[in-house]
Amino acid sequence: MATLAGIANFHKVPELRRRVIFTLVMLAVYRIGVFVTVPGVDRAAMSKYMAKQSGGLLNFFNMFSGGALENFSLFALGIMPYISASIIIQLMGMVYKPIDELRKEGEQGRRKIDQYTRYGTVGLSLFQAYGSAKLVEGWSASDAGAGIVTHPGLGFQLMTMITLTTGTAFLMWIGEQITERGIGNGISLLIFAGIVTGVPNWIGSYLATNAGNIQPLTISAVGAFVVAAIAVIAFFENGRRQIPIVYSRRQVGRRVYGAQNAHLPLKVNTAGTIPPIFASSLLMFPATLANMNVPGADKLQSIISGGGWVFNTGYALLIVFFCYFYTSVTFQPVDVAENLKKQQANIPGIRPGKQTADYIQGVMNRITFGGAMYVAAVCVLPSVVGDLLRVQITFGGTSLMIVVGVALDTVNQIEAQLITRSYEGLTGPGASRIRARRLPEG
Repeated sequence: MATLAGIANFHKVPELRRRVIFTLVMLAVYRIGVFVTVPGVDRAAMSKYMAKQSGGLLNFFNMFSGGALENFSLFALGIMPYISASIIIQLMGMVYKPIDELRKEGEQGRRKIDQYTRYGTVGLSLFQAYGSAKLVEGWSASDAGAGIVTHPGLGFQLMTMITLTTGTAFLMWIGEQITERGIGNGISLLIFAGIVTGVPNWIGSYLATNAGNIQPLTISAVGAFVVAAIAVIAFFENGRRQIPIVYSRRQVGRRVYGAQNAHLPLKVNTAGTIPPIFASSLLMFPATLANMNVPGADKLQSIISGGGWVFNTGYALLIVFFCYFYTSVTFQPVDVAENLKKQQANIPGIRPGKQTADYIQGVMNRITFGGAMYVAAVCVLPSVVGDLLRVQITFGGTSLMIVVGVALDTVNQIEAQLITRSYEGLTGPGASRIRARRLPEG
């Protein structure tokens, strides 16, 4: 926990103070844009329609956009197209050799990949914006959502595509500016801000729904569950499997270095929050098919939207699958073994080369199983606890994972800048540093 002495150090670094203020200003601009509605949409009718949607994946994406979908603002798509484009580029690196070669070219290759990611973001935003326009027009045609779109048709669809794509591109620019000129981790901070700002709305909705029938025990149980979940997330996100490594005697220039002992840290949750995002996107697919009037899609969508053990089981299985899948994409034991061999390092008792790669792969498979079970449990338990306590918990495990991870990472970055200037950090003198993990951004 940050002490008063540690917090006082924050004001002693002008550069850090400027970075924090710049970050807060950019987040304020983002929050203002959430309330700028797309032309041709009645925001009051849209909010009224969204208020009737209890739970479900629609509210899940509304939470990730910080309420922008509820207002159908220019940020309605949020930053999710950028994350999707980043994931697609990463997957292409497995099957498309030029992308894989760019990843190995250092800073220049990274900039090229970032440029491709931006192009992909614009393309995905145009596609999703068109689908969103058609979806909202369908809501407006129904009795429950009558009046959402004032003038449906091709003009509205084109205006929506331009507006939402521009909004996503602007959000992408804000995230990059926060990363370069702010405290860093800009894309993650945008998602963090969107989730956190939804908490007061959830509390207000609960108090309004249960006016005169507030149950202290229920509130205490939910609060205890959230605190316990945060503690578990912090524990697992900082979890590492340390593989011992021995560096042989080597000469660098005129200096000779003796044998050194080190560790290769392997994260328990290498995939981060990507598996639940993948699983949620896949569960949204039946709704898309239902809007296209595909036979049988309506029945499948009703089963998924209804929640219950069928939804939770399918959601958990998809998360476990994507944990293994995404870990295999982002972590290559063969490359790690090759790098260790080049650095004249080896794992004690394991021969360099293929045996080292097989050993690392075996360890990774075992800890990924534990990480997958943790992610699945964290993402499914909120809905289970909500059903048991008969309370609608709008935030999920994915949200908690992002909030806790980004908060730890932000504090860690601020603390690192304080320590480099000979200050004690946010935790004050004599305290250990805070470790954090970074949300994958591509």
